Amino acid sequence: MDCVILFRDFLQSHYGPLDLVPIPDGDIHRFHISGDRQGTLNGWYLLFADGISSGCFGSWKTGKSHTWRSREPANHQEALLIHQRIEQAKRQREAELHQRQQSTAEYANRLWRDSRRADPDHPYLVAKGVRAFALRQSGDVLLVPLTSAGKIVNLQRIYPDGAKRFLSGGMVKGCCSPLGSITADQPLYLCEGWATGATIHTETGAAVACAMNAGNLLEVGRKLQRQHPDSILIVAGDDDRQTEGNPGRSYATKAATVLGCGLVLPQWPTDAPQNLSDFNDLRQWRELCQ
Repeated sequence: MDCVILFRDFLQSHYGPLDLVPIPDGDIHRFHISGDRQGTLNGWYLLFADGISSGCFGSWKTGKSHTWRSREPANHQEALLIHQRIEQAKRQREAELHQRQQSTAEYANRLWRDSRRADPDHPYLVAKGVRAFALRQSGDVLLVPLTSAGKIVNLQRIYPDGAKRFLSGGMVKGCCSPLGSITADQPLYLCEGWATGATIHTETGAAVACAMNAGNLLEVGRKLQRQHPDSILIVAGDDDRQTEGNPGRSYATKAATVLGCGLVLPQWPTDAPQNLSDFNDLRQWRELCQ
């Protein structure tokens, strides 16, 4: 069927070679995207073959989506049909995403419930020089909780070698891992990684929200300001000096500007190695130099 071949070619122009033949039944189908972790099915698509062939596709991982049609609509009725299909696809995608997130949240809570308190001598904690605080452990894997509205919705798993992975399909955007108690009129730090947050919490005693990645700082900050308007929000950014575009500094600066809150970045001594990028790196290096 021509529309299947054309749609597949368009998919491959975005994601590279794909081992699939699209099914034009108007339902959501998942597929593996080259470059994603083996076994994952982060790609999704819908394809309609009747009338003007049209479809949508995207990645659960990035949240980005695209639309496709075999030709331009010839009249208002055809244009309306395509619009209705796009809206249908949007509703199906949102329902599927919600189901995936709910299932992952349930799994995360079971893992959390069945785990034990983290070993303070876990290799990652020792390497970062931080306490375990409320972290838990399953086998040799640390479990870092991500919460939304006070409930665990996902976990970041940290392996002994420092590798980190979220549970597939779970919420990340707008979620954070909290440390300490948030109090009115007191500082509330917002940072990227958990080890950085643990370092800031240890040194300041203040509450910290770990957004887990730079791109999540702004969304988490917005939620914190809505939920805790009387706290003094401060973005504690990374400084990725050796990464093109310095995403840590860039995202932190943008978040602080949009939120209208404070911003702190590591202050590097002149002899600090260039590969240091966050507050944990700075603290670890200073202790090594003592």
